[in-house]
Amino acid sequence: MLTLKKSLTETGRYVQLMGRTFSQPDRWRMFYKEYVKEMFQLGYNSIGIVLIISFFIGAVICLQIKLNIQSPWMPRMVTGYTTREIMLLEFSSSIMCLILAGKVGSNIASELGTMRITQQIDALDIMGVNSANYLILPKILGLMTIMPILVTLSVFSGLIGAYCTSFMGTTTISELTEGFRYEFNPWFFWCGMIKAVVYAFIISSVSAYKGYTVDGGSIEVGVSSTDAVVTSSVLILFADIFLTQILT
Repeated sequence: MLTLKKSLTETGRYVQLMGRTFSQPDRWRMFYKEYVKEMFQLGYNSIGIVLIISFFIGAVICLQIKLNIQSPWMPRMVTGYTTREIMLLEFSSSIMCLILAGKVGSNIASELGTMRITQQIDALDIMGVNSANYLILPKILGLMTIMPILVTLSVFSGLIGAYCTSFMGTTTISELTEGFRYEFNPWFFWCGMIKAVVYAFIISSVSAYKGYTVDGGSIEVGVSSTDAVVTSSVLILFADIFLTQILT
C-alpha cells in the first residue's frame, strides 16, 4: 500500500513538473542556444559509442544467424534478411536506447541534481525564471531531435559490421546484399524512428525529474542517477511492448 501511494505521489509530481516544463520559453534566443548545446552534449557525444556497439552487434548477429540456421534447404540470403530486420525493428531502436539510458540518463540526472544541491535552481526561481522550462525543456527536445539520427547511424553501422563478416568466409557480400534488399518494408524504418522519439522523451524527462527533485547531498545525487537509469530502462521495456504491438 505504501509502495502504491509512493508511486502515485511520484507520478503526480512528475506530471506537475512536465506541466511547468512545457510552457512557452521567456527568451527564445536563449532557449535556442541551450537547445543546440544539449543536442551536441547529449547526442553528438554519443555517436562514438553508438557506432562501435552497433558495428560489433551487427557482426555478431550475422555470425550467429549463419551458424545456427545453416541448412541446404535455407536460402543463403536469409542471413542478411534476418540481420536487417533485427537491427531495424529491435536493436537499433530499443536496445540501443536502453544503452543510452545509462549514459545520457545518468548525465542529465547528475547535472540537475548537482545544480539542486548547490542551490543554483533555487537561485533561478528567486530571480523569477521558470527553472524547469529553462533547464529541462532544451534537454528533452534536444534528445528527441537527435535520437532518430543516432538510431539511423546504429542501423547503418550494424549492417557494415555484418558486411565485415564476409571476410571471415561466413557468407558473401552478394548474399548479404540480396538479403538486405529482400522485401524491404519502409514502414519498419519509421517504426524505429517513432520508437526512438518516444524513448528519448522517456529518458530525458524521467532523468530530469529524478535530478531536479533530488533532496540531500552528493550521495543523494548518485542515488538519483541510478534511479533515473533504472526507471528509464523499465519504462522503455514497457513502452517497447505496446509500441511493437501497435506499430507492427
